[in-house]
Amino acid sequence: MSVERDTVLIPDDLAFASFRELCESAHGWQQKYNKSEIGVWVQAAAEGKAVHRIKCRIELKDVSAETVYDVLHDNEYRRKWDKQVIKTYDIARLTVNADVGYYSWKCPSPLKDRDVVTLRSWLVTNTDYMIINYSVKHPKYPPQKDLVRAMSILTGYRVESTGSKSCKLVYMAEADPKGSLPKWVVNKASQYLAPNVLKRLHKVCLKYPEWKEKNRPDFKPWLYPEQNILPTMSLSELSIQHADSLENIDESSLSEENNGSDEEECRTKGLKV
Repeated sequence: MSVERDTVLIPDDLAFASFRELCESAHGWQQKYNKSEIGVWVQAAAEGKAVHRIKCRIELKDVSAETVYDVLHDNEYRRKWDKQVIKTYDIARLTVNADVGYYSWKCPSPLKDRDVVTLRSWLVTNTDYMIINYSVKHPKYPPQKDLVRAMSILTGYRVESTGSKSCKLVYMAEADPKGSLPKWVVNKASQYLAPNVLKRLHKVCLKYPEWKEKNRPDFKPWLYPEQNILPTMSLSELSIQHADSLENIDESSLSEENNGSDEEECRTKGLKV
C-alpha cells in the first residue's frame, strides 16, 4: 500500500494480501535479534530518507490466535498494559471493519514524544487475523505543539494460528518518525525495545481472558459490528497525510540521557514498536 495518492481508501483484499507477503518475506531484511522464539529484522532507511522499517515475530505456544487478536483490538485493556501510551482512542467508524483512531506515545529521553492519526482496517480469514493502518489527516486532530506528528506508511499485525492454543504473531512497521534519529535509538529499538514489548505482549495475552471475564466479557465490537457505538464519518472528511506537510526535527545529535538497558527501563521509555 502506498500513500502517494490523494484519495483516502479502505484497504481491500489486495492490500491485505500484500501485507501478508511482507510479513512472510525475508528479502531485504537484516536480522538484529534472534532468541527465545523472538526475531527482529530491520531495513535501513535509504540515503536521504527518514523512513524506517522494522519487523518482529514471536511464537506463542500457550496463547490462541483469537486471544491475541482480541488483545490487539481492546483499547480499554491496552491502556492498562501499554506503558508507552500517552493517549489512545478510536475517533470514528468508517465501515464495519475500518475506523479512525489516535495514538500518542513516549519516546526515549531526550527525544520528543510522538503521535499519529491513522485509518485502521482489519480482516479475519480462515488462516489468519490481520490489522493494518496508515496515516490520515483528520480536521479535528491537527498536530500538537508538544508532540511530533509521526507518519505511519504501513503498520500492522498478522496473527497466524498454529494450534488450538498456539499462534505466530508478526508486527511490521514502515514509518517516518519525522526527524533525524540518533543511531542509538534505532539500535535500541531493534535490540532491546522490540523484544521486550513482544515479551510483555505475551504476558498480557495470558492474563487477558481472566481480565476480560470481569470487564464486559461479551463486548467485542471488532468481532460484532452491531456493538460499535462510535460515530460514523465519511471517507471524504479525511485526507491523505503526506510526509512533506509535517514538520521535520533534527534529533540526530542527541545523546541518551539514561544508558540503563534493563528490561523495565526499555519498556517504560520505549519507542512505539
